[in-house]
Amino acid sequence: MPDLDRMGVTEEALAQIARMPDPRQREITAAAIRHLHDFAREVELKPEEWLAGIGFLTAVGQACTPYRQEFILLSDVLGLSRLVNLMHDAEGREAAGTETSLLGPFFREQAPEFAAGESIAVHATGGEPLALFGQVTDAEGQPVAGAGIDIWQTDATGLYDLQANEPEVMDLRGRFRTDAAGRFDMRTVKPIGYSIPMDGPVGRLVRQQNRHGMRPAHIHILVQAPGYRELVTALYLGDDPHIDSDTVFGVSRSLVVTPRRGLPGAPEPDIAAIRYDFRLSRLAEGETGGRVGADPSRILPAAE
Repeated sequence: MPDLDRMGVTEEALAQIARMPDPRQREITAAAIRHLHDFAREVELKPEEWLAGIGFLTAVGQACTPYRQEFILLSDVLGLSRLVNLMHDAEGREAAGTETSLLGPFFREQAPEFAAGESIAVHATGGEPLALFGQVTDAEGQPVAGAGIDIWQTDATGLYDLQANEPEVMDLRGRFRTDAAGRFDMRTVKPIGYSIPMDGPVGRLVRQQNRHGMRPAHIHILVQAPGYRELVTALYLGDDPHIDSDTVFGVSRSLVVTPRRGLPGAPEPDIAAIRYDFRLSRLAEGETGGRVGADPSRILPAAE
């Protein structure tokens, strides 16, 4: 074993993983080692600083529960979730597909099913009624019948059901199906902007960075149909004061909307409505799709 200097330790670490049987896992691990070692050398990382970093990551892990995913929140506020999604979308993505956004840490599987025109505001009180309608099509504009549309959002006080209620209570989230013409129609209440959870290690990090930690008002949307890429996106309300400084970098111009009364084609012209049409890209051969994020209850068991 040769004596290792500040460059030799990197070479030795890479040599010891050279026989990893999975080539993709080997590629990712080697790149992580190279970049982490380069990072340490660039900033002349001190032992006490690295121990502080280990303490922070430990606290992030300890903050995770089946109903709270602090590591996804960390990925979001560092812009890494958005970056990974952007790279994924660029691979073979059809230009006509709707732009994606972040799944976020509050997605839940098995949301209750609703019929067209029903409201997902079952327990929540207050808030301005809001209608959301439109059509799901493929990239050529042909309707996609029977597509599943998951929708979830905050209440009129800026809280998700996981924050406002006991974990078993689902509210302001639900699943709808498109009709034979790909159309959908649902009711909710107008969400407001909110702060990401600031009571954990990620919140402390955001405060240390002198950032506001706010997300503009938005409605999460997930659209699924056989043979198509899963679409994870969100609609952002353009009048929110933080529309240009989302702390998790989720906003895109094409996803900014303005609710209006009397909107042409609105099922109920007397309430504010959003018309938005979603376009799905087809799965390429051998592609399974993918996204950054999951129901928090699905992540912890997989890591045990």
